[in-house]
Order: sequence, then C-alpha cells, then structure tokens
Amino acid sequence: MSYLRILFLGDVVGTTGRVLFQKHIAALKAELNVDAIIVNGENSAHGKGITSKIMRFFKHNGVDVVTSGNHIWRQKDIYPYLNENKDLLRPENYPSSCPGTGVTLFGCKGYEIGVINLQGRIFMRENLDCPFKTAESVLTYLKSRTNMIFIDFHAEATSEKIGLAYYLDGKISGLVGTHTHVQTADERILPGGTAYISDIGMAGSLNSMIGMQKESVLSALLTQMPSKFEVDVNPPYIMTGAYIDVDPSTGKAVNIKRVKIVDQEPLVGLVAGQD
Repeated sequence: MSYLRILFLGDVVGTTGRVLFQKHIAALKAELNVDAIIVNGENSAHGKGITSKIMRFFKHNGVDVVTSGNHIWRQKDIYPYLNENKDLLRPENYPSSCPGTGVTLFGCKGYEIGVINLQGRIFMRENLDCPFKTAESVLTYLKSRTNMIFIDFHAEATSEKIGLAYYLDGKISGLVGTHTHVQTADERILPGGTAYISDIGMAGSLNSMIGMQKESVLSALLTQMPSKFEVDVNPPYIMTGAYIDVDPSTGKAVNIKRVKIVDQEPLVGLVAGQD
C-alpha cells in the first residue's frame, strides 16, 4: 500500500523563522520523503501577519498551502492576495465578507487533498462563528471531492482542540493545532482514524518567548503596560511540526510523528531589529 506523507510546520515567526525554514526545508523534505507541505505563516511578517512577497517565498520553497489565524489581517498588503488565490487560507469561521477563504483543495500525486483552516473561541479575543458547526458545513462540500481532509485549528485551549478532533474523528484525515508556538507530545491516531496533535510548535529562536524577545514580553507581563514585541534573532533556533501518513483509498491516517530541528549556528544574514 502506498501512503501520502503530508508535512505540517508550525507558526513561522518573522525573518528568523523564514531564514530557518529556507535553510532546512529541502533537506527535511528529502529526508522524510514528503509528498506535500503545509505551513502556518500568520506570524511570518514582523512576527504578526503575512505579505504577498512572503507568500511567494513560501511557494518558491515548495509549500503547497499556507494557513493562518488571528494575525492574518495585520498586513493589509495581503488582502488582495487572499481574494485572488486559494493557497493562503484565513480561518473559515470569520465572516464570509472577510477577504479570502478558509477552505482549499490541491493536487498531490494524482489525488486531491482538502485543507480547512479554523480558529478557536476559548481564550481568543475574536467573536467568531462556531468552529464545530463551520467544520461540519465545509465537510459537506469537501467530502464530495476527496476523502483526504486536514484541518489546521488555530486555537488556545487544548480542550477545544481535542474536542474538535473527537467530534470529527473518522470524518477527516488529521487535525493539527497551531497558535501556542509550543510543540506538544500528544500525537496519536484517534479511534476513527484521524491523526491528532494539540500543537505543532513554531520556527524561530529557541530561547525566546514564542519567537519574541523575552525582555519585551516580560515587561508587559510584569507591568501590564503596552510593550512593543520584537522578533528574537539569537541562536539556538528551533523548527517543529509533524508529518501524517494517510491512506488515499480510505482517507484514514496510519501514522503521525513529530518533527523537531534544533540549529545551534547563527543564521547567515540575520540582523537584530530587521523585523
């Protein structure tokens, strides 16, 4: 039996994450024999948002689909791109009047693969539509096209993430969590054949606070006053995610495994303050 292997990489943070991604992605794809790559890019521009130029960077480096989350609207340059392309997703449970879509299909080795981007509601500032009901509605359409469907659930609470995974178990091939930037160690195949992990982590500076300089974040935590967060450029660096093997004949996942790269060397061309 021939399976498809889909690699998911967590939130790419600023220039640090992009340079790290470009340095390692070709070798990682070859080493793991990956068939497709899905990356969360909502923090790839200055730590918040994404631009059309960065989208071209991801596509040039072999990414099939870029997902996002609550920071997707930070760079207004991306609005036209969202309206004109289907390889960058915003969460589907935002109002339909927002630019772009949260659902797409792409080709992989003669098969179609569906991707859904959703955002959680617990501990999140935005008041969005129910991700559970949104997922159900979208699946009605996607199931007529493919049995291989993956969800990037951009959410804070692990309870909400695993809840959606159990709710959709057997109906989707896999659900990966993003947003917290911390890779979890709870990857598994649920009873109905859906692969799950609470969070796939990030690409950025290891000794940072979710990719940002810790001093600025600590200042905000200690004083409760506004503080400008800056992307950390200092080594060591970390790039994490997970790959899922799926059976094209059934759409069920047969394997999920975490991926973690730690790079101790300073990244060439990375300059403090450039983000």
